[in-house]
Amino acid sequence: MCGIAGCFQYKSSVGISKNMLERMISRLKHRGPDDYGFYINNNIGLAHSRLSIIDLNTGHQPIHNTDKSIWVVFNGEIFNYIELREWLEDKGYYFYTNTDTEVIVHLYEHYGIEFVKHLNGQFAIAIWDSNLNKLVLVRDRVGIVPLFYTEADDALFFASEIKAIIPALKSKPSLNYKAIDQLLTFWVPLSPMTLFEGIKEVSPGQILEIQNSKIVSSSYWDWVYPDDNNYWCKNENDLAEELRELLIDATRIRLRSDVPVGAYLSGGLDSSVLTSIIKNFSDTPLRTFSIEFEDKGLDESDYQRTLIKYLNTDHSHVICQSGTIVEQFQKAIWHSESIMLRSAPVPMSVLSNLVRESGYKVVLTGEGSDEVLGGYDIFKENKIRQFWAKNRSSNFRPYLLKKLYPYLDLPKSSANSYLKNFFGIGIDDPDIPYFSHLPRWDVTSKIKSFYSDSMKSALKVTDFADIECLLPANIKNWNSFNRSQYIESKTLMSGYLLSTQGDRMLMMNSVEGRFPFLDHRVIEFANKLDPRLKMKVLNEKFLLKKAMRNYVPKSIIERYKQPYRSPDISSFVGDNSRDYIHYLLSEDKLNEFGYFDSFKVNLLRKKISAGKAIGYKDNMAFMALLSTQSLHEQFINEF
Repeated sequence: MCGIAGCFQYKSSVGISKNMLERMISRLKHRGPDDYGFYINNNIGLAHSRLSIIDLNTGHQPIHNTDKSIWVVFNGEIFNYIELREWLEDKGYYFYTNTDTEVIVHLYEHYGIEFVKHLNGQFAIAIWDSNLNKLVLVRDRVGIVPLFYTEADDALFFASEIKAIIPALKSKPSLNYKAIDQLLTFWVPLSPMTLFEGIKEVSPGQILEIQNSKIVSSSYWDWVYPDDNNYWCKNENDLAEELRELLIDATRIRLRSDVPVGAYLSGGLDSSVLTSIIKNFSDTPLRTFSIEFEDKGLDESDYQRTLIKYLNTDHSHVICQSGTIVEQFQKAIWHSESIMLRSAPVPMSVLSNLVRESGYKVVLTGEGSDEVLGGYDIFKENKIRQFWAKNRSSNFRPYLLKKLYPYLDLPKSSANSYLKNFFGIGIDDPDIPYFSHLPRWDVTSKIKSFYSDSMKSALKVTDFADIECLLPANIKNWNSFNRSQYIESKTLMSGYLLSTQGDRMLMMNSVEGRFPFLDHRVIEFANKLDPRLKMKVLNEKFLLKKAMRNYVPKSIIERYKQPYRSPDISSFVGDNSRDYIHYLLSEDKLNEFGYFDSFKVNLLRKKISAGKAIGYKDNMAFMALLSTQSLHEQFINEF
């Protein structure tokens, strides 16, 4: 990964200041510590900070075409660049570097705006076409690589992170109340909105063309599913073999690099599949990294050791100590530019630091497998709730959810009532597209009970139906399982897992993550499958297990799925407490920032001090309150 930034004075002829570009790109040094590059010509300015991975010697950006009429700055990787380069050279295009970036320039020359459909990669791209006096901004299909923009002072500013846009603006930034409210429902602001007023993201799979004082947006890719019961009619064994071959190729091309490549090993199925593919189907030395927790309820090191022994991998691990999360929390907020509803991103920054200290810049991870191949508990919930909805008076059916979550400590006398209240939301209308996510969103939105009066008066509280702006017109024709996959992929995955917990925690330590399960060929294959091949009854990722059963230990194939979690409130109390917590959650600061009611926040803090805040809602509320205050302090008060 790298960092990009730029400015297009598309409504005036005012020249671009290199000093401004330098101030913008300097905020992205963590994304690209190896090199800086600039292109300035009248009303266009491009800047690049480089993390050298491909073509270490001649890959300096910006990159141009032969007559220097087209320039590009690029953050990410084009994994099929070798094949594309050979094809372009056969067409007569001349290359002056060995970098994957130059492929973008010539593909754009050949195909115009359609060039992006030929890329297999993860990317944020800015192309300047002087022939048309046009700036083109493009983001990868699923949202692995970030890209933001804003219009101000008759110009468009863009950058890999919001912190690089803010120095170019004349006015002080402010947080977007509507976006905060959406995050406290859906876990993320709904794209293209961000938490910062007036700043948008280029949505996954989106192209922006800025020309003649206009911004034209178009989508070149989306998650598409067939109408229900219109799936591939292929043999189950053949499909498993096809999936395995796709994953092998998706992994192989993501091992292309001029620096060593490692892999995360969590002990779960997904990372086990990837590391097994690297071991059995590539020449790359298997170097793996993992994180362990002191809390044995969160730790997966036993499964990690099983796979380390099975594959004989060269492995390093780091233990997330009790005080690590509180020490690294504010730094994680700075890099994520987001509100966190759980502490889970912070240990991921500790893990990426281990990777960097071990001399690695690139790691493969199993992110995306659950969304693509049907692994999450929320998909199981949806199946059970759909079954329940067919007989809403049943007292037995809600108990199936107890089997799904055996660790829930529910009193026998009220267990059924609790399950019905928690999971029963929307049970009368199971055909609404977002039915699967209603219990999660209902719980998350309870955080809004902490809103101050001024916050309440400043916005209309987000309704669940707000999500409809992201949904395709034909989603009601899809199987309910595929609907839930779509919503999960367009919200939590792209806006949180790949961003706050993914890219930002990796790039904090100048490490690039690569995601074979999110190869668009794998996604498009999986989307055509009958949902019963993704989750057979409640056996998640059924086809993946079938495809890889000869390459992964049986104990890992058959283990109960354990979601990645880390300690929340417990990381911030007792001996772990720090002055910044008391400062940010003080009555004065709460009233000054204006988002939350200081009296209600203080009641929660007293509950925490008494050791009574042990529930999921309390943990999530505390994380949301503290991270919002920290975000404001660092980006609004101190920037």
